[in-house]
Amino acid sequence: MIKIEYVRDGLVEEFHEGYWVTAKPIKGFNPDNNHNMPYFLRSCAKPLQASLLIDNQIDLEPEELAFCCASHAGEDCHIKVAQKILKKFRIKEEFLKCGIHAPLSKSMQNKMIIRGDNPTPLHNNCSGKHIGFLAICQKNGWDMATYDEPEHPLQAAVKEKIYSLCGVNEEYPMTTDGCGVPIVSMPLKNLAQGYVRLLEYPKILTSIKANPYIFGGEGRTDTEIIAKTENLIAKVGAGGLCVVLNVQECNAFVVKINDASTEARRFALFEIINRLGWGEIKYDNRIKTISGKVVGQISVSI
Repeated sequence: MIKIEYVRDGLVEEFHEGYWVTAKPIKGFNPDNNHNMPYFLRSCAKPLQASLLIDNQIDLEPEELAFCCASHAGEDCHIKVAQKILKKFRIKEEFLKCGIHAPLSKSMQNKMIIRGDNPTPLHNNCSGKHIGFLAICQKNGWDMATYDEPEHPLQAAVKEKIYSLCGVNEEYPMTTDGCGVPIVSMPLKNLAQGYVRLLEYPKILTSIKANPYIFGGEGRTDTEIIAKTENLIAKVGAGGLCVVLNVQECNAFVVKINDASTEARRFALFEIINRLGWGEIKYDNRIKTISGKVVGQISVSI
């Protein structure tokens, strides 16, 4: 089990707990591989879903493919790629059913306030996934107006593909994700194994590795991990999830923080990566006052 503690003068004032699971055993470590509770994959599913873009031979440049796998921050660079893909396939923005929210990027939010701009569906962090879905529907002649419905052939194909990649042989609960499309659940170990299977889709992995900022953006933990390491692909998801794939070791681990704290998840991810020897990510675990005085530290045990 993972435990993250915020300690001031020897007193634990805040703690977070969770699990980490690996696709394959790692000598010298004891992850929670017997933890079989299912969780919804949320945005961790995006690179798995994007395998259908390759299967359907959708013509995408590396930054476009990375964008279709992304939980992006809604910055100008992301909107530019989104518009480029829509224009390429002559898909109308009105078809997107991901909904509208302000950009995840605080800098972009401020820019839009200054410019007097309102957010559009393209600013939604899931717009790349939805554009990819529409491109698949267009290629197969499927109805593009109902692509978000569970009974749609696209969603049936998505579920079948994810179950196949992750080696899932039984039914687990499904729900509607925050962006309005169906999302499956499964044990964390299956999710980790699914990411190892993405090694069969090198174009997805090389596109993400070459475009970490398009894949995430300002303040995104997965962008930070990819940019600071040589062999890692990471993907965050809501609910305290993140998957990290080591393409050299052909192995992956999943972190799940029970209370969904994104800060605790970040510390857990960096610490596990460093202890495994998968990278050397420097991070500041000191607790400071507003004026900068150090008054404690954040510790991670696994």
